[in-house]
Amino acid sequence: MKHAITLFLCMLLGAFSVWAAEAPSVAEDPALEKRVQALTEELRCLVCQNQSLADSHAELAIDLKNQVREKMKQGMSNEQIVEYMVARYGDFVLYRPPMKATTLFLWFGPLLLLVIGISALFYRLSRRRTTVAAVELSESDRARAAALLGTKDAGETR
Repeated sequence: MKHAITLFLCMLLGAFSVWAAEAPSVAEDPALEKRVQALTEELRCLVCQNQSLADSHAELAIDLKNQVREKMKQGMSNEQIVEYMVARYGDFVLYRPPMKATTLFLWFGPLLLLVIGISALFYRLSRRRTTVAAVELSESDRARAAALLGTKDAGETR
């Protein structure tokens, strides 16, 4: 029994090492690292899609952060780096894409889907209401319903 517990604890400790990650590389210049952090918070991770480059731990995100760091070391401005990223990966890499013809669906797509969904719901409900109202029971159906309900007259309600 002691061996089983020891083996279990060793396996548990081994599992924790899976979560360990390599520490992010830090520039020699803290001001440069702060600038890298600020810019990568404005860029979307292409793998995660719902995280910024600064928050993501995906390999591509780490490569892109290092690329941003290198571009800054080369003396490029934030605007030049953003232009480089957009030219390479498209407007999707920006958390706030500009309003233009190719990004209109990004801006208005959710609203359009909401309007379509609400319209479909109202259409369906109105059709259901007219379908239910249009059904007329024959006398034999009324008598059968009355028998099932145990009432003398089909018009009575409980």
